[in-house]
Amino acid sequence: MQESDLSAVVAIAGLVHPDYPESPEVFAERLRLFEQGCWIAVGHDDGARGHARGYAIMHPAVLGQPPALNSLLHRLPVHADCLYLHDVALTEAARQSGLGGALVELIRQQALSSGYSHAALIAVNDSAAYWQRRGFSPYGNADAALAKKIASYDGNACYLVLKIDR
Repeated sequence: MQESDLSAVVAIAGLVHPDYPESPEVFAERLRLFEQGCWIAVGHDDGARGHARGYAIMHPAVLGQPPALNSLLHRLPVHADCLYLHDVALTEAARQSGLGGALVELIRQQALSSGYSHAALIAVNDSAAYWQRRGFSPYGNADAALAKKIASYDGNACYLVLKIDR
């Protein structure tokens, strides 16, 4: 992902996650703080020009301490111990293309290269079963602060963790 992709990212987020709005500044900040964790899925309709079909945004975090929805980080945590999948969104044209499986492998590789033994995410839009089929499991150490952050998404959101094998 590059800064020039941010308008497409914001547009895709609005289409795919209308119930979970985030300001353009959130996406720009994640790109600025951890560029290597920001990816664009590109489709080629005409064989020449690529069109953004989706994106994934990851960054270092502390296990059990995800950011609340639509919140700025200001800086990455000094004691980060996991890779957090902040957001993933695929347009209708990109679904069923195998990108989900490729994304899980990308998460694993990014976590390994960053030195983390876990990845985490908050599953929304009834996607928990999807992520659990790919190896994520519910986090067992939920506290009041984590419950409050999860609730900033919605009542059905679920914090999931993936153990990364080295």
